[in-house]
Amino acid sequence: MFDRFDRKLNYLRISVTDRCNLRCRYCMPEEGIELLHHSDILSYDEIALFTGIAVGMGIDKVRITGGEPLVRRGIESLVTMLSKLEGIKDLSMTTNGVLLKEHASALKDAGLQRVNISLDTVDRKKYEMITRFDALDRVLEGIEAAVDAGLMPVKINCVVNESAGEPDAQKVAEFCKAAGLEIRYIRKMDLLKGHFYPVSGGTGGNCAVCNRLRLTSDGKLKPCLFNDIEIDIRETGYKEALRMAAEFKPECGTRSTGSSFYNVGG
Repeated sequence: MFDRFDRKLNYLRISVTDRCNLRCRYCMPEEGIELLHHSDILSYDEIALFTGIAVGMGIDKVRITGGEPLVRRGIESLVTMLSKLEGIKDLSMTTNGVLLKEHASALKDAGLQRVNISLDTVDRKKYEMITRFDALDRVLEGIEAAVDAGLMPVKINCVVNESAGEPDAQKVAEFCKAAGLEIRYIRKMDLLKGHFYPVSGGTGGNCAVCNRLRLTSDGKLKPCLFNDIEIDIRETGYKEALRMAAEFKPECGTRSTGSSFYNVGG
């Protein structure tokens, strides 16, 4: 599946929930957000059917995101369904790690291949300030559980203000080096203002080679994170929605007035 600019679209990011058990200051207000109604959220059967059609059209890399995907009940069953789709070469999940200790082994058994875990600091007080929760110890335990379960490579997503040279980012890098983990630096972005940057150590943020489509938890297919274009897969039909997303994918991102990181999976 190719877009108008001859970019091969092979990567689908699936947000399974708008809920999260943290309140990171750069992502969500302290009081939380107005949650989607349960009936608006895609069922696992809907997600699996849509993904199967996407795989048939060229998608071979799938990432489960949120919100925080591990707060959705029975997430392992979705992983099992997706892992059985022939053609997926890379099945992964992005998580904040708070619940990962309890889920890592079951996720691996279900067919998940690897995880990206958010970690902006290894200082407990700073972590609590950023996330508004004292949960660093649980995240570190989750990272250890992911390694033990074989969800490799474990990649750490570290959000920075400006650069990887910041003290907290450097300490996270030291932690990753000692633990044998990979690190990716993600500069803070702003959907509304259209501020986005290439991911250091990753492939995100580079419009010229963007290969991504994003499915929100309520069934909107977005061809670009920094754009308001979206197609309702329930109304349009799965195959047609994918065709339209490829056709309408812009050459470069601008800004998004109707989305937030907590509901599009970043």
